[in-house]
Amino acid sequence: MSKAFRQAAGQWPRRIAVAVIAMAAVISAAAAQSPESRFANVNGTRLHYLAAGKGEPIILLHGYAQNSHMWLPLMAQLAKTNTVIAPDLRGFGQSAKPDGGYDKKTMAQDIHALTSALGYKRVRIVGHDIGLMVAYAYAAQYPAETDRIVLMDAFLPGVGDWTHVWLLRDLWHFHFYGETPLKLVNGRERIYFEHFWNDFAADPKKSVSERDRRFYAKSYHQPGAMRAGFQVFRNFEQDAEDFSGFAASKLKMPMLVLSGEKAGGQFLIDQGKLVAANVEGVIVKGSGHWLIDEAPGEVIPKLVAFLTQ
Repeated sequence: MSKAFRQAAGQWPRRIAVAVIAMAAVISAAAAQSPESRFANVNGTRLHYLAAGKGEPIILLHGYAQNSHMWLPLMAQLAKTNTVIAPDLRGFGQSAKPDGGYDKKTMAQDIHALTSALGYKRVRIVGHDIGLMVAYAYAAQYPAETDRIVLMDAFLPGVGDWTHVWLLRDLWHFHFYGETPLKLVNGRERIYFEHFWNDFAADPKKSVSERDRRFYAKSYHQPGAMRAGFQVFRNFEQDAEDFSGFAASKLKMPMLVLSGEKAGGQFLIDQGKLVAANVEGVIVKGSGHWLIDEAPGEVIPKLVAFLTQ
């Protein structure tokens, strides 16, 4: 708070001055915790990321049908004790949308290049949906630089009996790419994403909010965004090959697996135990796939407790 502001406040009636100064302090504190929007040129591409807080770094990786925006409620809590970085993955949000590089091994290398550029030697990393695949690829490639990891509701291609995961009842969307699908969804992004936001939730009315749906639909309407989104599925065969190799060496750092009771259920927890030696698995009762949106009261405190210990 500036000296001039305090001096001016001193000339007001005491009760008003105290109230104004208190409000200014609250606004200042809130601004200090609000994420900053930043960009970095790393690994041959340009990544956008949100940054907040101070302390040991925590990296948050979003999934499909969302972007870094999904993490804002969690960032507000983690930024009280830690530096929190939430990137838009290659091809998503405000990040660049190159033609290739959508295998999760390369996408993890993007994130590692970002953390290195920011000077972080060791991080805690969280991934939801596609982001959990990138988080796992990060930890598998850089185990000595990964303090702990969280995987949130989806699956790991190439690990165990992965072709029988619950979400594969919607197998069609994993093969929905190419020029015809792009033409079908152009200008209809919201219609397309409503399937995921509604059908992957335990209760569509308690899924991704209307405000956020508008935000994400607008984001994916950007040139190249849907093509990039489709590419993350197109690369699953390569991911399965890469992850099968990674799984030969179990991760040693603590791993937390959160899975929705009405979505992935036990499957991801079982996969976690195949790739890591120190796994805590939690099934979020009554929740579908959108854990942060559907069950924030349970999921956010659990993440904060695990990531800040």
